[in-house]
Amino acid sequence: MVTLGELKTGEKGKVTAFNQSGNAYRRKLLAMGLTPGTQFTVSRVAPLGDPIQLEVRGFKLSVRRDEAATVEVSRL
Repeated sequence: MVTLGELKTGEKGKVTAFNQSGNAYRRKLLAMGLTPGTQFTVSRVAPLGDPIQLEVRGFKLSVRRDEAATVEVSRL
């Protein structure tokens, strides 16, 4: 397993779980559509690495690096 923050631009993945350390962000990320089983593509990563832009369910979503580190994903 890798975290969302470890993926590079253009990579595709699927949300598998949330880390225990991510409880503070879990509700926010679920409300934005990052539910377990959701597929996404990393569209862009800012020059300094924060934020990360994803394409999820047909819309663009930006998440901070610390939020992305709490999402466990599998590469597709």
